Amino acid sequence: MIEFLNVTKRFPNGSVALSDVSLRIGKGEFVFVVGPSGAGKTTLVKLIYREETPTSGDVLVGGRSVVSLRPWAVPYLRRRIGVVFQDFRLLPNRTVFENVAFAMRVIEAPARQIAREVPKALELVGLAGKAQSYPSELSGGEQQRIALARAMVNNPAVLLADEPTGNLDPETAWGIMTLFEEINRRGTTVVIATHARTIVNAMHKRVVALEAGRVVRDETEGAYDRAL
Repeated sequence: MIEFLNVTKRFPNGSVALSDVSLRIGKGEFVFVVGPSGAGKTTLVKLIYREETPTSGDVLVGGRSVVSLRPWAVPYLRRRIGVVFQDFRLLPNRTVFENVAFAMRVIEAPARQIAREVPKALELVGLAGKAQSYPSELSGGEQQRIALARAMVNNPAVLLADEPTGNLDPETAWGIMTLFEEINRRGTTVVIATHARTIVNAMHKRVVALEAGRVVRDETEGAYDRAL
């Protein structure tokens, strides 16, 4: 589903975010990407949806090179990928319904489909009764649920998340992770970059650990830290 083939990412200031990374994530997998700040986690996520491109190597999604895509084809790639950010990135002057619907409008989905799919997405994340509320009226956990509904409403094959629980209290964070797990059970490939040691240790998913831009560990049913 997702492949990194000898990927190196070097920024103009000379810093190296990733160095010769090769990695394969299969369809339907749930993967945590862990490591200290600056290890390359966010860059790895951005390369998948082509927010960044590698200095060398290739990134494949669904067997197709993301690197070689022409600019006009990038939006079509992103229709297959949902992204959840730590800072939610909601539209403050739009209702919950409108925030989720926005993801469908940008791909020119018909109004009838939007009216049908947005309530389903809100039901999935437990916000069916908040459709006409505004983000400022909701808690941080509820705002993250909106972001998750928005990422899922187009039924993407891949769901990416960069520190999705970083601004949440532990109980709320667990609720969000339960939703990611439910979405994964429905067949979506889930990749989460995180510092949430307790959650990673408890969920026993595949763990890919980065240090200084290199993969130093890749374990099925792994933990945040290397076992002693």
